[in-house]
Amino acid sequence: MKKYYREFLIRNWQQNDRKIAANIIGYVLAEYNLKWEPEGADRDVLEVEKFYQNIGGEFWVIERQEKIVGTAAYYPIERGNKAVEIRKMYLLPEIRGQGLGKFLLKELEKRIAESQFQEIWIETATVLQEAVKLYESNGYQLTTGVETKRCDRIYKKVLCPIVVD
Repeated sequence: MKKYYREFLIRNWQQNDRKIAANIIGYVLAEYNLKWEPEGADRDVLEVEKFYQNIGGEFWVIERQEKIVGTAAYYPIERGNKAVEIRKMYLLPEIRGQGLGKFLLKELEKRIAESQFQEIWIETATVLQEAVKLYESNGYQLTTGVETKRCDRIYKKVLCPIVVD
């Protein structure tokens, strides 16, 4: 996967991105007084191969001038019907407010639909106000069943309604 949005390159994660991606996510979490959990909610960032690549998910990094400035990912999940969870959508403060988050969300949705998934789930925290606004303004519905300790909101969006005879 290789795509551009303005001066940003969105590409597939590579092994040498592991530490930088983890640092970006940790930095953004700290900005919102949320804890980095390498043994819990953030273990997937340290084991991208296992949690994304080996099970039909994708993990992307966003570069500007050859410097990684953000991440976005999804992987298949058990809950729901042919469902995935969008995860690790984090952008450094200096690149926010340029429409990149909305672009990433739409690109993730396209890839997910192309892969024949029908539901998208997203867990987040109320304190991540920009994320909450992004999801709500793009058709994600608040639901129940939060599984991640630092999150207090979960959203769901159905891509292809199931037709029952």
